[in-house]
Amino acid sequence: MKFCFRWLIAVTTLLFAANVALGSGFEGADSTKKKERKNLPLEPGRMLEMSTSEGSWMSLDVSPDGQTIVFDLLGDLYTLPIAGGEATRLTQGMGFDAQPRYSPDGKQVVFTSDSSGGDNVWIINIEDKEQTQLTKGNDNGYFSPEWTPDGKYIVVSKSSGTFGTAKLTLIHVDGGAGVEMVKEPRTLKMLGAAFGKDARYIWFASRTGDWQYNAIFPQYQLGRYDRQTGKSTTMTSRYGSAIRPAVSPDGKWLVYGTRYDHQTGFRIRDLASGDERWLAYPVQRDDQEARSTLDVLPGYSFTPDGSAIVTTYGGKIWRVPVDGSAATEIPFTANISLELGPEVRFDYEVETSERFTVRQIRNPKPSPDGNKLVFTAIDRIWVMDLPGGEPKRLTKLEVGEYFPTWSPDGKWIAFSTWTDQNGGHMYKTRADGRGNPVKLTTTPALFVENVWSPKYDRIVAQHVPARELQEATGTFFGSPTARFVYIPANGGDPVDIAPAAGRSMPHFTENPDRIYAYSSSDGLFSMRWDGTDEKAHVKVTGSTPPGGRTPQRAGLVMMAPSGDQALAQVGNHLYTVTVPWVGGDTPTVNVGNPDNAAFPAKKLTDIGGEFPAWSADAQKIHWAIGNAFVTWDIVAAKAYDDSVKAAAKAKADSAKAAESDTTQAAQSDTTAAASSDSTKAKSDKKDDKEEKAGYKPQEIRVIVTARRDVPNGVAVLRGARVITMKGHEIIDNADLVIENNRIKAVGTRGSVDVPENAHVIDVRGKTIIPGFVDTHYHAQWLVPDVHNGQVWQYLTNLAYGVTTTRDPQTGTTDILSYSDRVEAGGMVGPRIYSTGPGVFSGEQIKDLDHARSVLKRYSEYYDTKTFKMYMSGNRQQRQWLIMAARELKLMPTTEGGLDFKLNLTHAIDGYSGLEHSLPITPVYKDIEQLFVKTGITYSPTLLVSYGGPFGENYFYTTERVYEDEKLRTFMPYKEIASRALRRGNNPGPGGWFHKDEYVFPKHAAFVKRLIEAGGRAGVGSHGQLQGLGYHWELWAIQSGGLNEHDVLRIATIYGAEGIGFGNDLGSIEPGKLADILVLDADPLENIRNSNSIRYVVKNGRLYQGDSLDEVWPRQQKLPAPYWRDSAPSTAAGIK
Repeated sequence: MKFCFRWLIAVTTLLFAANVALGSGFEGADSTKKKERKNLPLEPGRMLEMSTSEGSWMSLDVSPDGQTIVFDLLGDLYTLPIAGGEATRLTQGMGFDAQPRYSPDGKQVVFTSDSSGGDNVWIINIEDKEQTQLTKGNDNGYFSPEWTPDGKYIVVSKSSGTFGTAKLTLIHVDGGAGVEMVKEPRTLKMLGAAFGKDARYIWFASRTGDWQYNAIFPQYQLGRYDRQTGKSTTMTSRYGSAIRPAVSPDGKWLVYGTRYDHQTGFRIRDLASGDERWLAYPVQRDDQEARSTLDVLPGYSFTPDGSAIVTTYGGKIWRVPVDGSAATEIPFTANISLELGPEVRFDYEVETSERFTVRQIRNPKPSPDGNKLVFTAIDRIWVMDLPGGEPKRLTKLEVGEYFPTWSPDGKWIAFSTWTDQNGGHMYKTRADGRGNPVKLTTTPALFVENVWSPKYDRIVAQHVPARELQEATGTFFGSPTARFVYIPANGGDPVDIAPAAGRSMPHFTENPDRIYAYSSSDGLFSMRWDGTDEKAHVKVTGSTPPGGRTPQRAGLVMMAPSGDQALAQVGNHLYTVTVPWVGGDTPTVNVGNPDNAAFPAKKLTDIGGEFPAWSADAQKIHWAIGNAFVTWDIVAAKAYDDSVKAAAKAKADSAKAAESDTTQAAQSDTTAAASSDSTKAKSDKKDDKEEKAGYKPQEIRVIVTARRDVPNGVAVLRGARVITMKGHEIIDNADLVIENNRIKAVGTRGSVDVPENAHVIDVRGKTIIPGFVDTHYHAQWLVPDVHNGQVWQYLTNLAYGVTTTRDPQTGTTDILSYSDRVEAGGMVGPRIYSTGPGVFSGEQIKDLDHARSVLKRYSEYYDTKTFKMYMSGNRQQRQWLIMAARELKLMPTTEGGLDFKLNLTHAIDGYSGLEHSLPITPVYKDIEQLFVKTGITYSPTLLVSYGGPFGENYFYTTERVYEDEKLRTFMPYKEIASRALRRGNNPGPGGWFHKDEYVFPKHAAFVKRLIEAGGRAGVGSHGQLQGLGYHWELWAIQSGGLNEHDVLRIATIYGAEGIGFGNDLGSIEPGKLADILVLDADPLENIRNSNSIRYVVKNGRLYQGDSLDEVWPRQQKLPAPYWRDSAPSTAAGIK
């Protein structure tokens, strides 16, 4: 089904970018002396200047002479006398330098850095600070480099791409490609190489796979690799795992980390006897439940005499004697001077005009003669004249209308309808709008991807029983019972063609006897009307993301009406490909580089596009993006290309002739020559720019407007205590005046003017706060393409007081239409904001111009005001994106990705938001001040805590979710039952955890520290449990000890400011929009009173909190939800 296919385009792009295959060949060595770091394009705009005597996750090493320590702190390297004192900066700059290790002679330090634009291995000379880049390429990960005892090689853990399991790799210090020491199994992850006295053996920690959510122990064990035999031996079997080995220089002792209960400690083993004991406990909590991109524990070191280890925990540096005696602190002070990217933060206005322009058109189809366009907008079908006509409704039906298709003569338009209660039908109506629509079907069903046969009076579609969508209260991206059918154009029952079987997008060529469709596994194929004689025609693939093993498959391929070309969508982009007649195996055309494709191919988009379609004469290709309708004229594009080639040839011929003339002429006038060269350079630059511009398709903005839903009237909420969130202001016995959808006044009763016609609502004894803002919300998931009339997820959240949601990664663009429907009053729900689909590494950003093109989707077409930088590539690529965002006035947020190092570079580069918790805990002054200085809004989403069990499991264990009557009012039974009756192991293997195992209180303690230091945070429920889950997240944040008022500030004004709407939302002040909660109990006394909701006011409309019946200004009940189930009640059964 198309809604299955379209979602798969987005989500398989996400998964393909994230879950790349595990390994590619080493890219070679650079060995170029690093004079400056010029590959990070972002110019610093701020500085973090501070002095600190504590640091987070500091890796260190002790020099061979035992006199000096080298350690990392916030992406720079420092040296420190072994006795302590003031640290000396060894490296500086925006590049993130980490994990230093001394060479055996003590003259050099190896470390990892992304200063080349991506992670690589570097060496710095201690004496002259000269730096050398050992590895090459910017798309790999490098972790925990270590010298071989002879100082000739580096052993480092290397992974390919953003994700992937790191393998021990041996690199010579003078260059060369290096070699992966252990290749199989591919899923084996190896970290923390360590040598002892014998260079034959390498100790390491290993696990299967990169990480697990909700992990069950053990996760890692120690192994020892024999460089003579090439074999590895497992050396531990601890329940709490075994990580980060270190061997004493004399080969006597092995130290490693392990978990005991919920804390981490060091064990020490006598390698001669095998006896073990605890050396230090507890120490720094390990990172074995996340991606460990700075290893599973910070690097530490034995002293040269083997009498102690020097390590970091509690934010300090410690000397820990191996004899078990007391540890000694090695005090330090580091003066941090850290370059930061410019601030990328904007204040946006919540649009409140009487009418608004709909942001998206869907499934646009030009008429066969190209003179008209039919499309869906705000879930209704519209028709307009091309190129600049005014869109008009095609029907007066008050149902959802989808998938319009033209009759071959252009006189009729067929389309599907849908209502949640009654299902859908197939209709047709005259294209000129005259007459009434004709219902073609009698039995309700779901019809999608409609297409009218070019010859036979039939309409082909995918058919699903209506019940399946009506009962699909969660994820619904297709049905195993979906079938290709046709409906007679004069009406009748659907006639079966073939099972859809995950295939999509039926269409036709000039041959009316074959139906074409697309399969992601088998490619473009065709069949007869009875479903027989299937023939495969072509497969299309795209580029292979860094670290990937296979190229990305196309999400859609459609044959041209002429039958000799196809239109392919790969990721967000559209291509044309030539379809060869081969015979035998289905040919594959890779469009990763269209110029090098096996058959002629061309990329059509630089910004992206959706809903592609061929013109009837195969001379044009159409698509949409936002509310833009785009046309690619194949003939015009070819003529442009031909002219460019001709100009290039003429230029080359002219240059050749000029060169010949120059050879014969005396070059006496050097000034003239220089001037000529300058003019020529400018001309060449201009020509290059013109050539780069290329053919541009025609774009038409389709302007459909709708009346914004705004109430009319004045109401006064009288007698409550108002916690305004304007600083720490609290007003007792207040009058809060609402006029239409804005706050007119607020103050102590009698102190503000109250209009005579105001409707007074008695709220004595209640507490009023601003509506909640969910900065990280997912609907999990919205039905794509065919949209529900009412969305239970949004109703549930509004009933629980969430008046504004921001979804930071939507998978599809359907949310734009859902948001428009709420704005128009066609659907009850909170304010819906989103980033739209994320920007993933599959985009493979090439330069700043490319980043600008990609982000124009969001600034010029989706109008999201933001985007999600979802681990979009290496550091260089991420900096191009933040630079483009600042230019385009987009306020981006980021994916945390269980990657502590990545999180820190997000903040350093100036990204406005960080989604998900830091995976490690605790963190100290360095991280606290970095977040405060950059102003990043931290949404920790503790219900899906990183670095430990998900917080939601704690609440399912301690709360009576199944018996919650309010939740059952709004949430479908199976959604509650599947979560609250039995807890499964999705995601990850664990479902139940002892209370001490949960990490969210530790993450919450950092939120407390951050807020009290002047930083910013947001409450993000992640959509784990709609509505009530927001309160769980709120309570989880408070578990770290933050006072109730500050917790409420995070939930309201900080959240609103964090998504750019603090001028209109987040506090109760005159002139702001009326998003307000009336609570039965005071949350300042107990934060759990946040859930005592009496009324919800959203945009000036007042609703009962337990029913969402509107109380003012209208008095109307919420229609009974179609999904509401009652307990079975039958005459038959055991009595």
